[in-house]
Amino acid sequence: MTSVYKINKGVNQPVMFRGLKAQYIWWLGGGLVLLLLTFAILYIIGINMFVCLGLIIALAMMLFKKVYAMSGKYGEHGLMKKTGHMRVPTLITNRSRSVFMKKRSYGEQQ
Repeated sequence: MTSVYKINKGVNQPVMFRGLKAQYIWWLGGGLVLLLLTFAILYIIGINMFVCLGLIIALAMMLFKKVYAMSGKYGEHGLMKKTGHMRVPTLITNRSRSVFMKKRSYGEQQ
């Protein structure tokens, strides 16, 4: 009896869902959960349902537009690279030469 095996051709490919790559799926999911909670809070407060729906739909459209734009601009790892680059200092200042003047013998611990 022969066996038929499927070959997974998606090995080493980024996780994608409808054009969103990697962590942007989580960004969109988290944003949608926040919008759901916002709608519930506004509705419980007593704001008209149609006003709540209009506001939430407008915010959801902005969320989708922003997340898809970031996914297209930065790609799979680009947003993490950008946030990492922002944390690198532009200048390191040393106002004392004492760090360089202190001599240590080989094998000495601080």
